[in-house]
Amino acid sequence: MHKQTWNQILAQISFSVDQLQFDTWFKQLSPVDNASSNVLTLQTHNKFISDFLEQNYKSLILKCAQSISADIEDIHFRFGNGAHPTVNKNLTDTRALSPDFIKRHTETSNQYKEIPASRLNKRFIFDSFVVGSGNEFARSAATAVAEAPGKTKFNPLLIYGGVGLGKTHLLQAIGNFIHSLDQGFTVSYLTSEEFYLEFIDAIKNNVAKKFSQKYRTSDVLLVDDVQFFSGKESTQEEFFYVFNTLYQNGKQIVLTSDLPPSSLKGLQDRLISRFQWGLCVDIQPPDLETRVAILKRKAEEDNLNIPENVLYFIAENISSNIRELEGVIIRLLAYASITKSDITIDLVQSLLKKTMDKGKSKISIDEIIEKVSDYYKVPQNHVREKNRRKEVALCRQIAMYITKSITNYSLKTIGLNFGGRDHSTVIHAIQQVEKLKDKDESILQDVNYIISMFKD
Repeated sequence: MHKQTWNQILAQISFSVDQLQFDTWFKQLSPVDNASSNVLTLQTHNKFISDFLEQNYKSLILKCAQSISADIEDIHFRFGNGAHPTVNKNLTDTRALSPDFIKRHTETSNQYKEIPASRLNKRFIFDSFVVGSGNEFARSAATAVAEAPGKTKFNPLLIYGGVGLGKTHLLQAIGNFIHSLDQGFTVSYLTSEEFYLEFIDAIKNNVAKKFSQKYRTSDVLLVDDVQFFSGKESTQEEFFYVFNTLYQNGKQIVLTSDLPPSSLKGLQDRLISRFQWGLCVDIQPPDLETRVAILKRKAEEDNLNIPENVLYFIAENISSNIRELEGVIIRLLAYASITKSDITIDLVQSLLKKTMDKGKSKISIDEIIEKVSDYYKVPQNHVREKNRRKEVALCRQIAMYITKSITNYSLKTIGLNFGGRDHSTVIHAIQQVEKLKDKDESILQDVNYIISMFKD
């Protein structure tokens, strides 16, 4: 589709939705060329957006598209960066492929079609990577490699860690940075599964030599998720020779994996040994401060105004996966866009019941303030305000103490929910109540009684 036609369709859509909805869901769409002129295929950043558009806006887009071009009969959505289609991961090697699969696969590719060597996502750059204690070393190593590919001792560089922690971001940031140097480097980026599929294509179409030459002449080879080479013996053999050629020629190799090399199963020992020649560095789950920083950046990117106490609440309840954190922001963005509702902790709780980490407290700070205020006959708003009357200060300190005792909220979050106070105020309150409990039996009884009110 011509860019001018798509811009005309966008203009039609903009008349049917408000500015927030248009900026949120439609500005980031891009048309994809396909074989059928009757189908408009639109690419999105991720599956959530793709599914959301399919369910909520497909008919609107189709109506607007048909007002510009009567030939368009349907709308399809695609997410990601145009990656090679996946196949059954149980297929381990070309020798294990059935004749039916080979027939289907080769019917669509009678001649070897080279996938572009670099399909990097331009959003994945070092500046957009949020650095914390769990990923600082990996980020530094990746930066060093990007600034001097093949010239450091970090060759190969293998970055490993759990799902959604930023391995792919760093891998592609290296490629994007090298491209920005404009020094003529040939950068090849692909996943291990894509390497495997290309290798199958090459064998079936008798162009294995051309396939091998393509990657052996790369200046920088970036391979994501090398653990998926597991069990694919012929593919591992081919990758072994590619690896050796590049290494001997002083070319840079960067790999990612979900585990350190020594823990990878189903890979040849000689491959595992070579993965350990350079530097292996892990990425740990982000700490609370890093998670909050990630959420803030994502909210800013999506033009979403989220109260700081809500950000901390999300960060405390989703602790292991950056993708989940970013997914939460997208869901809030969707809800706010449709309902025009304010984003509060109660809203987050209702939207994310299944997402929240198990073991976290289900008791809200609002509930605690309510019960403590009722017990001491102090208005709830006084507890949050800068009211220094003795009875109010005592009520506030006990509420803070109980919150810290029976929930997993951080000092920062507790302070924010008590009128925007800082963590040092919460620490002081906790210390004061500890002293009062030792000196005054009635305070001890009060605290124990209020805590018992929250037990099932």
